[in-house]
Amino acid sequence: MIQAIIIEDEQTALDNLVHLIGLTKEPISVIATLETVEDSVNWLERHPQPDLIFMDIYLKDGISFSIFDKVNVSSPIIFITAFDNFMVKAFEQTSIEYLLKPINEQELSKAITKYKNLQHHFLNNYSNLRQYLTTKENSTKSRILVRKGIEFQSLLLDEVVYFFTDQKITFLVTKDGKKYVVNKTLKELEDDLDPKKFYRANRKYIININYIKAYKANEKIKIQVDLIIPPGEDIIISQESAVDFRKWIAAL
Repeated sequence: MIQAIIIEDEQTALDNLVHLIGLTKEPISVIATLETVEDSVNWLERHPQPDLIFMDIYLKDGISFSIFDKVNVSSPIIFITAFDNFMVKAFEQTSIEYLLKPINEQELSKAITKYKNLQHHFLNNYSNLRQYLTTKENSTKSRILVRKGIEFQSLLLDEVVYFFTDQKITFLVTKDGKKYVVNKTLKELEDDLDPKKFYRANRKYIININYIKAYKANEKIKIQVDLIIPPGEDIIISQESAVDFRKWIAAL
């Protein structure tokens, strides 16, 4: 029996989800329904991790992503929401599916089948699956989810020349000159990226060591970095960071 919890603050949506779960005839037992971030954190702190979580984005006391800031969640999550602009952020957690309301029995069945296939892929050893989901974020990532228009794509980080911010939006540029939106700040990216490959040049740029064409002194104490895909403005390493930059690039 799959032990599941539902985190949803709209009673109509909750009732519909419970009804659809019943229609799928899958062996799922809903052991708890929670309406708020606070209740969810309290429940997860006091109980073993469930096999599966169905989760909405907006709850009565805030956004559900704040749950992950307060408690470790290793269970696979099926997000069910009316908003399509959180997909990238959802898959940064242990999400296995992202469904848009209103959902139907077929969509839910496919999501549950995906969950079961993951179990089978991990040789029916669910502890291995949980370990994979838990450590996924702590390991060095090789890919990143990006947005271009209404589409989401997964790109290899090795193909990223640099990240930059413009008007509080984060972008990346690939080695073929394509630009994509990234749903993270540069600070958040710093925590995810391999520090041997990526360097925070300044407030605006993170650069990939593999695409540095040259660097030179600028005003004697600063450093100007030239990339194979120039961003249209000089990338300047400050006086305070110049020594650190030289050590970083010398370690290549």
